[in-house]
Amino acid sequence: MIRKARIPDARAIHKLLVDYARDGLMLPRSLPELFEFIRDFYVFEEDGVVLGTVCLHICWEDLAEVRSLAVAPDSGSRGIGRQLVEICLDEARQLGLKRVFALTYKPGFFEKLGFGLIEKSELPHKIWGDCMKCAKFPECDEIAMSIEL
Repeated sequence: MIRKARIPDARAIHKLLVDYARDGLMLPRSLPELFEFIRDFYVFEEDGVVLGTVCLHICWEDLAEVRSLAVAPDSGSRGIGRQLVEICLDEARQLGLKRVFALTYKPGFFEKLGFGLIEKSELPHKIWGDCMKCAKFPECDEIAMSIEL
């Protein structure tokens, strides 16, 4: 089941994200940062275990980012990631946002959900925010994608 994350989920979310960050697939998120932004997160929970997570981060009045998408490696290919992104898109629509973007190494996954390729230069708020903190900046090799809502 997918639900909004709660404070007790922060450590499970952190573990999922650390594994992906260690492999260079996403930016690391500290535990204090997760507590601070826990209301932006969703989790996919099964039998009391968090198997996936995602964050919908509002960037501007008409723009949000799907980020920190992670699914436990042994739970892949079950549609968990798709469901997590779809709930973020639903929330973005409810909030009246016009566009959602993602930076990814898996463009095929996002294309199946209706996202299209864009230039990173279309995302100035992202570039001057989180990207400046990244070790890969300015040589980012992630692919920028967005969807109009």
